[in-house]
Amino acid sequence: MTDPTTTPHADAAPIPTGVAGLDYILEGGYAAHRAHLVEGRPGSGKTTLALQFLLDGAKLGERCLYITLSESRRELLSVAGRHGWSLDGIEIFELVPPELSLDPTQQQSLVHSSDLELGETVRMAIAEIERVRPHRVVFDSLSEIRLLSQGSLRYRRQVLALRSFLLVHDTTALLLDDLTAEQDDLNMHSLCHAVIRLEQLAPLYGGERRRLRVIKMRGTHFRGGFHDFLIRSGGLVVFPRLVAADHGATGSHDSLASGLDSLDALLGGGLDYGTGTVLIGPSGVGKSTTALAFLIPALQRGEPALILSFDETTGILMRRAAGLGMDVAAFHDSGLLRIEQIDPAEVSPGELVAMVREAVEAQGVRAVLIDSLTGYHNAMPEEQHLLLQMHEILTYLNQRGVATMLVLAQHGLLGQMSAAVDLTYLSDTILLFRFFEAGGHLRRAISVVKKRVGPHEDTIRELRIGPNGLRVGAPLAAFRGILTGVPTYDGEGSRLLPDRDRDERE
Repeated sequence: MTDPTTTPHADAAPIPTGVAGLDYILEGGYAAHRAHLVEGRPGSGKTTLALQFLLDGAKLGERCLYITLSESRRELLSVAGRHGWSLDGIEIFELVPPELSLDPTQQQSLVHSSDLELGETVRMAIAEIERVRPHRVVFDSLSEIRLLSQGSLRYRRQVLALRSFLLVHDTTALLLDDLTAEQDDLNMHSLCHAVIRLEQLAPLYGGERRRLRVIKMRGTHFRGGFHDFLIRSGGLVVFPRLVAADHGATGSHDSLASGLDSLDALLGGGLDYGTGTVLIGPSGVGKSTTALAFLIPALQRGEPALILSFDETTGILMRRAAGLGMDVAAFHDSGLLRIEQIDPAEVSPGELVAMVREAVEAQGVRAVLIDSLTGYHNAMPEEQHLLLQMHEILTYLNQRGVATMLVLAQHGLLGQMSAAVDLTYLSDTILLFRFFEAGGHLRRAISVVKKRVGPHEDTIRELRIGPNGLRVGAPLAAFRGILTGVPTYDGEGSRLLPDRDRDERE
């Protein structure tokens, strides 16, 4: 065990926070022998984050102290029990100033109570720190000191004195603040080595969203911006914001073919690994089925794949695929195909990015299908933020050599159509789907509008979906106006695929 009279860390060296995602954001952790301010409204997760910091120190044999003015020992033990933690090895000091106790002998009336309470509170905290000599200490919370100070000047001086005492004793400290007085925030920001703010947001519908931001960290580079996090059984789970530039290129330049000669010919051989493809068209036109047609050959070769499904449950997706001759149940059962059913009201964008990264980095996934971007947009309604995050995701997946397919539903069935969000400029390939009417039947058309890597056909072909999967017909050279939904036939005879009855007879 570490000698409690010595410090095991070099001055200002990174100390793990007990939360892997936060360590990544802080590039190692908190600075040793410094005071860090953790602020947030009640319920944002400050106590849980602080306990994880002390638990990590206790595992390393360090002396840890939790000084609490706002929660009792019983309440802290209850919080730890719900997370499955034992606080053995962590000193808990309930700081109750004499003036606030129920002992009548401690009451006084000759001097203003706040003057005695403030000085006695700070002295009791310092005495406990001198007794324990902790390497890690949590002070919960500064709000009580603020209330006793009854003024910004006294409050700042008391916190400055406490911070200086901790520094002299080589203690790494977390000072918690519940933001009861916003005007004092900047006072504390200037005194502390680092400032981390936890936020809890309540959308109009769905579960609450939590995020954190590192406001400052002296002398150390950190990953700025907002980072989503969850409070689960076991503590905080932080999802660092994805920065594609932090991940080097590792991909290949192979092609992902569907195995359908006509469809692969339309794309000049298939989709390329390390590129993103948008499949765009009205609902029900065959976008998801076409994307599945590219996943099946990859799965058959033993390449892992990931489907993020916003619009279908896992059971319906597999049942629909089986009805089209694309049985993916065996791949799913073996773990080769991972299907994540996403509830946009409950999953934050940061958690979604973490799913993608874990699948790519831990499972070696080489093909990702997001079905659909409309559901993804519902999970993140701020359109400009969706574009920025999707840019980072696509860049990251491209650098990892992953073939990414994004399904984007358009409003309407025929005529002019629009999408809730325009991501076509981010894509390397665009597959455009349309319904059109011919011979009294509703038919489907497919074409490649854009492909950055390699050649492709500029034709429009008919697409047929049946029990045996996909069929792609010859170019519709005798038609014009197909993309409007009401084409004009200029040729003789018909180059269309046979109707359904004839398919069944064949």
